[in-house]
Amino acid sequence: MTADSINKTFKEPSRDIKVCHEADVVVVGGGPGGHSAAVAAARNGARTVLIERYGHLGGMASGGLVILIPHMSDGGKEPQIAGLCLEWMNRLAKIPGGMVGPTLDEVGSSDPRVLARWKNHFSAIVDGKIRLTWTVDPEMLKCILNDMVEEAEIKLSLHSWGTQAIVEKGAVKGVIFESKSGRQAVLGKVIIDGTGDADLLPTAGVEFDGALDAKLRSSMLALVFRVGNCDFKKYNDFREKDPKKAQELSGELAKAAGTFFLPIAGHRDDVVWVNNWIPGLKSTDVDDLTKLEVSVRRMMRKGFEFMKKNFPGFENSFILDTASQTGTRGSRRLVGEHIVTAEDMNSSRKFDDTIAVIPKIAPGGSGGCAYIPYRALVPVKMDGLLVAGRSFSSDKIANDSMNLIPHCCAMGEAAGTAAALAIKQGISPRKVDYKTLQKTLVKQGAVLPGINIA
Repeated sequence: MTADSINKTFKEPSRDIKVCHEADVVVVGGGPGGHSAAVAAARNGARTVLIERYGHLGGMASGGLVILIPHMSDGGKEPQIAGLCLEWMNRLAKIPGGMVGPTLDEVGSSDPRVLARWKNHFSAIVDGKIRLTWTVDPEMLKCILNDMVEEAEIKLSLHSWGTQAIVEKGAVKGVIFESKSGRQAVLGKVIIDGTGDADLLPTAGVEFDGALDAKLRSSMLALVFRVGNCDFKKYNDFREKDPKKAQELSGELAKAAGTFFLPIAGHRDDVVWVNNWIPGLKSTDVDDLTKLEVSVRRMMRKGFEFMKKNFPGFENSFILDTASQTGTRGSRRLVGEHIVTAEDMNSSRKFDDTIAVIPKIAPGGSGGCAYIPYRALVPVKMDGLLVAGRSFSSDKIANDSMNLIPHCCAMGEAAGTAAALAIKQGISPRKVDYKTLQKTLVKQGAVLPGINIA
């Protein structure tokens, strides 16, 4: 591309956009945050539209093959995250092979027999205690998420990419989206950005922070893949019997592949998912996204060949699939009425308007929880708009630790519930009463331990 072509522009002709739907609440993005927002809004009586760019729901938890739903408890016997995320698990538990993980009775246990049962289940044990962590079948997750949307009578548009916010008189009034049916608009009283990358904020004119710290997990992109027909028990037996050799092979695997690969237990013993990451790429840059897809698939083949030849348990394995969705950990973050900081997180600061309680995940006895206020979902100025998920208002460090799948579910459930309350009362979402919101969340199954909601 020449310098002249980079500087060229094309003036798009103005045109009328067909309004295909009108609703109370419009949610863009059907991942953990967006799906939870849509279901919560609809169950609370709001006519709801959900727009999702892929052909399935679940986002990173399904299409991204990040099938680990971790750290819903802090080491104690009770979960800090329940609500819709726990409903996912309860529904999947009824499907043979739908999920695997400790039972609620085992949560918080330090019984050696229980620890032995889950010792190779990634993130299930922290500081010698069982945490509420499950691994799910991504295809079954897609199915039960569809069920929840249909049961709530949500108008769902898959294969639809929300591209532009419609703004009038200081409020977001709708969304323009692209699909095989062309360019269309949907109007709503409250719009929820559940895209993860906060795709609506730039066109809405809402302030956001896109800065990332290259040293943090959230600054790295990934493309997860799964390996089938392996013997994960044999692999773990080898790691236990010869940890030095296992560590050496892991280092050699990284060199062979050209990036870090971590085999993690899947939802069944003969399937593992392989986490990876590449620094220095942005999820909002199409060239970087393209580079990731091509690079990781090349690295995957080299890494898999090494695993098959050298790792016990992988002798007869094969590459099962690669994620249909890019592994994105961090991107744009809303500048909201409150910015959750590392100090807030580390000091376990509680807020009067807390809507999500997040178990801390750092080992070594730090313990405790962090808290997310409703104000972190609300823009400073723009009305009619909320965010749901990892684009919540936060600094780099806090976001890095508080944007996992269960956390996004909890924030999404709060955003959707607040939107429905705002509709019922005919007020802006920023004016929703915190106590009413908290009581409604608890009534519908969410938990807010340590928060006075009287």
